[in-house]
Amino acid sequence: MDPSDHIVFVVDDDAGICEALSQLLASFDLHAVTFHSAAAYIAYPKPDVPACLILDVELPDMSGLDLQRQTDGEAPPVVFITGHGDVPRSVRAMKQGALDFLTKPFDETDLMRAVHAALVKDRDTRAGGTQLTRLRARLAMLTAREREVLALVVSGLLNKQAAGELGISEITVQIHRSKIMQKMEADSLAELVRMAGMLEIPMTHFRHAKR
Repeated sequence: MDPSDHIVFVVDDDAGICEALSQLLASFDLHAVTFHSAAAYIAYPKPDVPACLILDVELPDMSGLDLQRQTDGEAPPVVFITGHGDVPRSVRAMKQGALDFLTKPFDETDLMRAVHAALVKDRDTRAGGTQLTRLRARLAMLTAREREVLALVVSGLLNKQAAGELGISEITVQIHRSKIMQKMEADSLAELVRMAGMLEIPMTHFRHAKR
């Protein structure tokens, strides 16, 4: 991996552990930054790249579990390491979204597997977030009428049916639909439906078969 496209944060108050983990990660071409307290990690400016947080449960200023909860929604995927592992703590960590919970001394293979999984997960999450941001920007380009037509079209209505719903002509719907496809950069109706799903556009109208 290119050190510029990822980062592994290590938070542990044991300097020896931090050094050992930094060397281990470097041997796998992973860039690591270490901290001896939760406060130091929180204060560090986070680069906008896929990341993983290796977090000790016992820290001098707050517990790793408290740090996990405090940074919920902002922290990258967490891999806990601890010399005081127990079932209640591991359950709490996993419920709060931790990717793994390893007890010292942990197996290096298990740790590296967890770290790679965390980086892949964060990369996928970021890619999804970036795509959603682009879709929202495209949606913002639509007029109010085009948004109405979009909701009807992705719900399965034909142009004629959508025209009836909105009280406009079928040709007008066709024009709006063409502009929608262009602005949303959709190559097909199926792709437009997928985009609408990501944008959580409500689909309240459905095509009914003629009797």
